[in-house]
Amino acid sequence: MQYDKILAVIEADSTQQKSLSRALEIARMNQASITAFLCIYDFSYEMTTMLSMDERENMRQAVVDDRTDWLKNLVAKTIGREFIDIDIKIVWHNRPYESIIREVLENGFDLIVKGTQQHDTLESVIFTPTDWHIMRKAPVPVLLVKEHDWPIGGKIIAAINAGANDADHLSLNEQVSKHANSFGSLLASDVHLVNAYPSTPLNIVMTIPDFDPVTHQETVKEHHQLSLQTHGKAYQISTELCHVAMGLPEDVIPDYASKLDAELVVLGTVGRQGISAALIGNTAEHVIDKLNCDVLAIKPDGFISPIKLS
Repeated sequence: MQYDKILAVIEADSTQQKSLSRALEIARMNQASITAFLCIYDFSYEMTTMLSMDERENMRQAVVDDRTDWLKNLVAKTIGREFIDIDIKIVWHNRPYESIIREVLENGFDLIVKGTQQHDTLESVIFTPTDWHIMRKAPVPVLLVKEHDWPIGGKIIAAINAGANDADHLSLNEQVSKHANSFGSLLASDVHLVNAYPSTPLNIVMTIPDFDPVTHQETVKEHHQLSLQTHGKAYQISTELCHVAMGLPEDVIPDYASKLDAELVVLGTVGRQGISAALIGNTAEHVIDKLNCDVLAIKPDGFISPIKLS
């Protein structure tokens, strides 16, 4: 996969911009262009309706100008003496996720890079509501990063649903593997495939007298192993790097990420919205919430963002 235009989302309250640093790493390896994107909004602006239009606009512009100077200085410090051109874009909007996705739709970016928040007490990554909105609604891959190096020769995990046989999940498996291989090539890293398979439902064991749960479990495991290895061969991933384990994806994938000390986990997300998301949830989101490494979230082919350009 080729990442030609990267949108690095800037955090207004941070001097350490993980997204910009990671975008620079990718751009160096991929000859991509970068836009440092900052969404700002001062809610006190809503309390100035008694002012004239000119006064309100002057107030808004003063905030924009101040943030523009800040961002220019930040970008200059980040790149140092390196000869690389980074565009700067500041947008006044009260919904950051919406402004980010609109920018992608308007200007054809093919990768969003955004920093996550580190929780010092729990030593884990905390994802903000903006992160979740972007992952669910962005039409392009979203790379959520934390503050650490990407060493050459590290490990990348592609989370695969090897037991799926419907077109949508098979397509998503393909996209996940393609993107994982792309980053694997950039970083000279091994790509590991990880797949979780379910345990035998207890109700079946209890209601069918002659049911053999051990044989059933072995059959399910063998099916997932064969499916995962077959998928791996199509992407030049050796059998030794194909991992199958019984359990829920939200347990198995973070467990392997920890065991392998993975730098990046690539997974697919269906982008479920509304009541469906509230009642059912997204498996990918349950997985992401337990990961303490960079995450690349991929949408299936044909995904259409609910955010529309006016």
